[in-house]
Amino acid sequence: MKQDSDQQQSMQAAYQSWAERHGFANWVLALLWIIAAFFLFQFAALLVFTILVMTREGNIDPVAIYESMTDYLDLFFIGNSTGQILFLGLATWFFVRLHTSSEQRSAFMRFSAPSDTVRNLFLAVVLILSIQPTIWFLGWLNALIPMPEYFTNLQSSQMEMIENFLKSDHILWLTLFHVAVVPAICEEVLYRSYALRAFEKSWGIWPAIIVTGLLFGLYHVQLSNLLPLTGIGILLAYVTWVSKSVFPAMAAHFVNNGGSVLLGTYYPTSAFAEMTPETMPPLWGVVLSLVISGYIVYWMYNQHKKISTGGTSYV
Repeated sequence: MKQDSDQQQSMQAAYQSWAERHGFANWVLALLWIIAAFFLFQFAALLVFTILVMTREGNIDPVAIYESMTDYLDLFFIGNSTGQILFLGLATWFFVRLHTSSEQRSAFMRFSAPSDTVRNLFLAVVLILSIQPTIWFLGWLNALIPMPEYFTNLQSSQMEMIENFLKSDHILWLTLFHVAVVPAICEEVLYRSYALRAFEKSWGIWPAIIVTGLLFGLYHVQLSNLLPLTGIGILLAYVTWVSKSVFPAMAAHFVNNGGSVLLGTYYPTSAFAEMTPETMPPLWGVVLSLVISGYIVYWMYNQHKKISTGGTSYV
C-alpha cells in the first residue's frame, strides 16, 4: 500500500500542467478566462434571446426588441441560462485542463462529497439565511457611496424589469430554474470550483477567497450592490474551502437566489424596496446576524482544522 501511495505521489509530482509547461501563472489564466467567459456568456445570451424573439414575432426590427425587452423577459431568461450553461459551466470544465490532468480535474474543482457533506450542506444553507441582515447592512453602506448616474439608472431599470416580471403571471418553477438553479451551478463552477482553486495555487487560500469574492461581485456589473455581492462571494468561497466541496456553496447559492424569487413574487414591496442612506437596517438584527453567522463560520473552520490535522488528505 505504501509503495502504491509513493508511486502515485511521484507521478503527481512528475506531472506538469499546460500552464506550468508554458510558464503561465494559474491566477493569470483564471483571470483571463473569467473575463472571456463573461463576454462569451453575454454574447451567447443575447444571440439566443434575439433568435427566440424573432422566431416568436416574425420579422421585427432588432432595435425594437431591446427597446421593449421587458415584454420578452421570459425569452431573455432562456438566453441567459443558455449562455451560463455553455460558458460559465461546460466551457470552464474543459478550460480547467490547462491547470491539471484529466484524472485530477474533479479533485481540482472540489467536485467531491466527503462524509460530512450533508452536514455542511445544512450549515451552508443556515449560514446564508443568517447572514442576510448583514448583507442588507452592506447594501446600506454601499448606498452611502456616490455612484455615477449611468450605473444607478442601469441598475434601476434592471430591477424594474425583474419586479414587473415577478409581479406578472410567471411560472414559478421555471423562474426558479433560470434565476436559482442555473446560476447556483454555473457561477459556482466558474468562481468557487475553478477560480478559487487557481488563485489558491498562486497566492494561497485567504487571498484567493477575497479576490474571487471581489471578482464575483464585479461580475454582476452592479456597483450599487458591489459590497453585498462581494460579501456573498467571499462567504461562498470560504464555505467551499472549509467543506472541501463545492456542493454546499451551490446549495447556499440556490437558497439565496431562490429566496429572492419567492420574496419578489409574494412580497414585492419588501423585496424591491429601494436601498438608500436613510434605510439603515435595525442594528440589533445586524448584531444577531453577525453572532450567529460568526459562530457557524468558526465552527466550520474548527471542523476543517480537525480533519486536516487528523491525517486526512485535503485536495
